Amino acid sequence: MDIELIKENIECEQLLGENASDTVIKAEYIIPDTLPDVFEILLLDAKASIVSKEVIQDKVYLEGQIEYNVIYLSKDEESCGAHNVTYNGKFSNYVEINGALHKMFCEADCFIEHIEGGIINERKISIEGILNVKAEVYKNNNFQLIKDINNGDGIQLLKSPASIDRIVGNLSSDLAGKTQIMVPMDKPQIGSILSNNVVFHKKDVSVGEGEIQIGLFAKIGVLYKALDSNDLQYVSSDLFLSKREEMSGALPNMNCYHDFYLEDIDFDILSDDLGENRILDVDALVKATIKVVEKEEFQMIEDAYSPEFVIDMEKKKYDLNVIHGQGKAEVIVKGTIDIDSSNRPTEILLCKGRLNIIDKKVLEGKVIIEGIVSTDILYNTQDTEKPVNTASDEFTFTANLDIPDTKISMTSTAKAALELMEATIEGGSIAIKAVVSVTAQVNYVEGKEFLIDLAPSEDVAPQKKASITIYAVQNGDTLWKIAKKYYSTIDTLVNINELPGSDSIKSGDKLIIPGRAVM
Repeated sequence: MDIELIKENIECEQLLGENASDTVIKAEYIIPDTLPDVFEILLLDAKASIVSKEVIQDKVYLEGQIEYNVIYLSKDEESCGAHNVTYNGKFSNYVEINGALHKMFCEADCFIEHIEGGIINERKISIEGILNVKAEVYKNNNFQLIKDINNGDGIQLLKSPASIDRIVGNLSSDLAGKTQIMVPMDKPQIGSILSNNVVFHKKDVSVGEGEIQIGLFAKIGVLYKALDSNDLQYVSSDLFLSKREEMSGALPNMNCYHDFYLEDIDFDILSDDLGENRILDVDALVKATIKVVEKEEFQMIEDAYSPEFVIDMEKKKYDLNVIHGQGKAEVIVKGTIDIDSSNRPTEILLCKGRLNIIDKKVLEGKVIIEGIVSTDILYNTQDTEKPVNTASDEFTFTANLDIPDTKISMTSTAKAALELMEATIEGGSIAIKAVVSVTAQVNYVEGKEFLIDLAPSEDVAPQKKASITIYAVQNGDTLWKIAKKYYSTIDTLVNINELPGSDSIKSGDKLIIPGRAVM
């Protein structure tokens, strides 16, 4: 007998593990000959990114780069005031994850926990800090299961509802955008750019039929040194970035998980109609990583048999990752930095922030995320000897994300992003306000057995009996179990015994079994 098996290929991911590792940053750099001597370091801005990742046995090897931007003061008579110099550094480290194997899928990120600059001499500076690298490794389950059969006359199938979190697609997309920032007439002309700050907000990713629509705003701020003076100024503007990407199989009801990273940004100083340097031409490139997952519902074949012949079945158990739920919250972080009376701020020039998740806990019905917002402030003062100064501090935050039916035994992955970072002067202090967007996904592992093959057996089916059997229903019996045991069918038992339904038997009931062999 030729039985046609209707199979479906299933691809899904299971979070194998996650871990983190600290990397010590230590480097020395020479001031280029084109720049004046260093008198005092005002601000050290560092941007770290992962450039390559390789999963090997029980480890993930990560390589990355750090872009340093050092803003410093010089006391040279010809070029006093603030200047900046940029350097590029590299880092590498291992993150241990038990069970990791080559070619497994990996997500990785890095966060600067601490960074500071020092002066070795007027032509050399030192940079020291701690970089935290994190990695998540996913095991890919790719298999075929039998969803139904054709040409299986008489074969009885026991089906039950099941679901799988199936990966529809992974997408990496580049969003390019251009804008111009105009310097108003009440500010001096642009001499040189010292630093920039980019914050993403109003992020929106929606799944459509066969496509992904991506959109976000990038708040771009620029600190510049005035032309022909030592004045420092700050200007900013919003840039909207959007793109439509095709994704086969995507549908509006599917879940979407995304991240955004600043890949590159370039500035050109242009002249306006009056010939003054008041236009900043901006080219930005943002990387979006998107994963679309479908909770596929289907009828899974749990068991099968034939009243006429023996069937060989092959099942295989898979430990599958189940996405229990996702939560999102916005947390407002506020704090105050007290400033010494001799350096009271008169104007905020630059406010930069970075954040890091330091802990996450899965509790009953919720996930608690704890993190730190680190901020660096550059501001003008009333002190004629030191008209520009800096302040920095760290502020903790806690986000409570309600995810119904979450259990302590489940696991969670979490991400956080700055949506807003601002500083204002309040008396002799600087008030900090940050808006942090936090998302968490709760998962658990469920073992499921799937039917992967079915065929008629070479074994001979037992001969039928002419007599009937009276069967007393036992605890745990179902009509399926009884019908399979006596090589009958559920419909036959329901009809002969005039039962109201297939689930209407109870322990102690007597059933008439038509003449079949007893195994």
